[in-house]
Amino acid sequence: MRLRTLALAFLFAAFAFSARAANLEALARQATAENADEARAAVAQLRAQGPKGLDALFQTHDAEIKKRLNAAAVLYSNPAEAEWLRIAAALDGVAQQKDSFAARLFWHTDLEQAKAAARQSGKPILSLRLLGNLTDELSCANSRFFRATLYSNAQVSNYLREHFILHWSSERPVPRVTIDFGDGRKLETTLTGNSIHYVLDAQGRVVDALPGLYGPAAFLRALQEAEKFALSVRGQSGGALAFAVRNYHSNRLNRQNQAWAADLAKAGVEIKRAAPPVAQPNAVSPNAVTVAPATAAASMAVTKSSVEVRLVRELVPDPENLSAITDEAAWQKIAALHATDAQLDANSRALMARHLPPLIVNRKLSPEARLDVLVGNFEKLAALDTVRNEYLLRPRLDAWFANGQAGNLEELNRRVYAELFLTPRADAWLGLYGPDTYTGLENGGLKP
Repeated sequence: MRLRTLALAFLFAAFAFSARAANLEALARQATAENADEARAAVAQLRAQGPKGLDALFQTHDAEIKKRLNAAAVLYSNPAEAEWLRIAAALDGVAQQKDSFAARLFWHTDLEQAKAAARQSGKPILSLRLLGNLTDELSCANSRFFRATLYSNAQVSNYLREHFILHWSSERPVPRVTIDFGDGRKLETTLTGNSIHYVLDAQGRVVDALPGLYGPAAFLRALQEAEKFALSVRGQSGGALAFAVRNYHSNRLNRQNQAWAADLAKAGVEIKRAAPPVAQPNAVSPNAVTVAPATAAASMAVTKSSVEVRLVRELVPDPENLSAITDEAAWQKIAALHATDAQLDANSRALMARHLPPLIVNRKLSPEARLDVLVGNFEKLAALDTVRNEYLLRPRLDAWFANGQAGNLEELNRRVYAELFLTPRADAWLGLYGPDTYTGLENGGLKP
């Protein structure tokens, strides 16, 4: 009798599972319907199912998705094909990420829901803070690069899916600009803004942070290190947690100083042993606001600036050595040491192929050659961003953690945007408007 009961229970469970799978497949097909209302309703139902709803979409439309993950095929395909646009829109709606077909990641947009999922799964949370929305094509530049080169990277994507609960939230809208050339041509892009990944435990307490863009391999290593630490302090609170966080970041600072010195030596620059940043606590109040022009904020990624020179001085206080390591050529040499960290995989190349603009400059290059040039140039910039973030920005964060100055997530985030990214909330114009600069325009060019 008992065996019969167990057998019936098993059959009932199998039937229920099969029914749910069939229902999800039906919703996945409805989500790409030509009827917009029908598609919208199906997307909402799939979204409510969480990662299972997204998986159903990928399984149902697997053949079409695979076509878009082949760079050679994408270069000669029609990116505006109606059926594919509906599939892509459904995927993005359920995933809550633009170009999610290349990433296969499910993002929470409610932190409480992310925390609940983290408690249930035992995984830490990776929380992205950006300007604009991750679902928008024109979110801030760094978040667009994350989508193209990190989230779409097969190894990074798999690791994120298996080891983290994902969450994103918008810091503020991203400034957009349209340049009208007066002959029908327009160029639309974004200005300023930066993004950061926070690593949180299931209670939403921040234990680590990755500012700006990293190459895929460097990002993966940082994720692995952060996850290991987040899991090691699971269940801790109060003084025990505070001590563990301070110790972890103090040790990271020491390791980074050693790596910094080693890279400079490999690049042919002799330096004296630098004092660890943790020994020189940042005296700036966590509530202080730094207002900087947009050119300074934009230069935090990829280009040289006086802001970065100031940050280098905090890491290497000796002015005799400083002059030898703050020029662009020296940074390029250091970045070259980490070129492999920024190499893009086939998935990222396919996504970048989809974004390749029409041939407007070099008509002698084939689409494949143009993609090679585009990818090669980007990899060099990503390698440069990686080393600058690791040696300029992240040590500042480590010092705040090590000195007990990080605070909770919102306190830390306010300080990051004010002091690291130089785009404080108090500056409504993000450094793009200077009240003391004459423009020759009515009201300084400001529009209501």
